[in-house]
This record gives sequence, C-alpha cells and structure tokens, in this order.
Amino acid sequence: MRLICLALAATVAAAPAFAQTVSPVTVFSGEAPKVVATYPAQDQTVAPGVLVLKVTFNQKMLLNGFDYGPAPGGEPLECVQTPRLLNDEKTFVLLCRAWPGKTYGVTLNASEKRGFANRGELRAQSATLTFTTLSGEPNRTVAAGLKAAGLEPTDTPIQETANAVLPASTAAKAPAY
Repeated sequence: MRLICLALAATVAAAPAFAQTVSPVTVFSGEAPKVVATYPAQDQTVAPGVLVLKVTFNQKMLLNGFDYGPAPGGEPLECVQTPRLLNDEKTFVLLCRAWPGKTYGVTLNASEKRGFANRGELRAQSATLTFTTLSGEPNRTVAAGLKAAGLEPTDTPIQETANAVLPASTAAKAPAY
C-alpha cells in the first residue's frame, strides 16, 4: 500500500502545471429572480416631483436587460428610458417624474421583451407595483429623490447611454415647480 501511495505522489508531482489548476465554475440557481423590495413600496404614498424608482431582485442581474411599462388602472409614470444597475448587481434605479395627487402603476417583465434577467439569463418573474403621490410639496432635485428612496448620492439613477433621455412627448409637459 505504501508503494502505491509513493507512486501516486510521484505521478502528481511530475504532472504538468496545467493539470493542477482548477477553473472557477459559476453555478446559477434554477429559480427565476423575483422582486424583493421596491421604492415606492406597494401601495405607498410618496411626494410628487423627482422620483427615483428602485427595484431590488433576490439575485444578481444582467446589466442591460430590463422591461418596465405602465400597469392597467394606473397613470403611466414618466421616466428616462434606461434604468441603472447599482454596484450590488441586484438593484435597478430609474429616474422618473410623478405628478401630485395621482395613482401610478408600473409593470416589470410583463411584455415579451427580453426583460430583467439574472446572470444565467433566466428571466425574472413579472411583477406589478402601484403607488400614489401626495398633493403637497414636490421633490425638486435628484438629491431629494435619492434621499426619499434611501439611496446614496453615488447611486445616481442615470445610466450613461445615448438613450437615457425623457421621451419628447413628455418634455413638453414640464411641471411648473
């Protein structure tokens, strides 16, 4: 038995270096990602004006996959086109404008588009978020919107891309605040 162990040890020691290297393997959950937190929260009432919509998933997500839109029964939310994935790789933020005294509805992954997906390219479960806005004083700055969402100034909701602009149809309806 000792002779076999010595022979095995000599074989391992003489093996080429590449035979001793192990490549990292990434294993993805077979479960579809799901929304675990949002700002505003479901049925929450928030200040109007600058709003940073925040959606957190339970898994690390792909940077460029997203699908959001208006939900039936709620006003469509006016937002830039592209959400930004934060450094935790689970949270997307989206810069929006909300009018006073409205009920808004947002769908996530409700269409046939590629949509929000995890790193294994498994599409997230669809979700709907509804919330209302107060009739009072609006958030007038992005800093106020970030603070309301519990975000840091470094969590800016602007994704650096040529498409990150408000649609022209909403630009003409600029609020008077």
